[in-house]
Amino acid sequence: MDPINIFEYERCAQEKLPREQYDFIVGGATDEITIRRTREIWDSILLRPRMLEDVSKIDITTTVLGMQMRTPIMIDPAGDHARAHFLAESATAKAAAAEGLLMFVSSAARLTLEQIAEAASGPKVFQQYLYRDPELSLEFANRATEAGYSAICITVDSKVKPKRERNIRNKYVSVSPPNYDGIKLKPYSWNFSPDAPAGLNDIRDPGATWEHLDWFVKSTPLPVVLKGIMTAEDAILAVQHGASGIIVSNHGGRQLDTTYSTIEVLPEIVDAVNDGCEVYIDGGIRRGSDVVKALALGARAVLIGRPVFWGLAVNGEEGVRDVVRILVEELEMTMAMCGKSKLADLKRDMLGWGSPLERILDNP
Repeated sequence: MDPINIFEYERCAQEKLPREQYDFIVGGATDEITIRRTREIWDSILLRPRMLEDVSKIDITTTVLGMQMRTPIMIDPAGDHARAHFLAESATAKAAAAEGLLMFVSSAARLTLEQIAEAASGPKVFQQYLYRDPELSLEFANRATEAGYSAICITVDSKVKPKRERNIRNKYVSVSPPNYDGIKLKPYSWNFSPDAPAGLNDIRDPGATWEHLDWFVKSTPLPVVLKGIMTAEDAILAVQHGASGIIVSNHGGRQLDTTYSTIEVLPEIVDAVNDGCEVYIDGGIRRGSDVVKALALGARAVLIGRPVFWGLAVNGEEGVRDVVRILVEELEMTMAMCGKSKLADLKRDMLGWGSPLERILDNP
């Protein structure tokens, strides 16, 4: 089968991948309720099409942290792309550069941040954590600066050990990321899950606070994006403590189960930030219409994670490019059918929520 949408790409990838790798990529925390209901939430947001508007030219260009982007779609910092393809992040980086995407590069990548920077010339953001050793936090940021990365992304929702039951059943063990080679680990007692990459178990700091973020922001010349914000309260704190951008993210449902989907909390976060920093979103985006809905609710751009793995598994770099092209084509088609010709036209008044009965009762 030649896949023509992201859902078909996932089915094709499932046929190609070993079960333990597929389960690692697709799985989440405990009962995976958040993952299951995420698609339901996206599908419950309804579009209000408008007619006889000039949609002869559709413009989906935007800026992220001042960088000009051909599309509002970005690559999430998911770890170890070699789970899906032997060329790993080099294939993803080349695909992102070819399609004009900003790539967020995981510190748990199968290649070093320098190798990924050399693989393709497209813009990149480096993802890391706040570590127990402050010098290690700065070391990664300095390496990224020297390698030409445009910003640093700090993941803030991975301080506590998750329970991922698929990985427990499969006795899954991740490969040690080369970015951490040579780092001397101290004998900390804190331990993350065994499916976390070796080398990360004892160096992420569960005691990190907003004051630690203050110090980090002041210590690096690059803008800092926070990934894992899910409440208006934390969004306000992120702005107060120097974040240039935030990613509304629940870690793909992999950390905490029975939390909200990201699109549910996006409006309150956008309102709370009040243009104090840029807001992006990930989590369950599988259609171009999802991108339209996210941008209409105030996100500047979206990130995709699992679909990148599906593209890699099916056809490497070309598979990732095809996944992106599918989303872009659907995005432009949806905008046109809604009478919108540029991203700035996407507003909340083009959306509706809830069941047909709720809409009837709200609009007698």
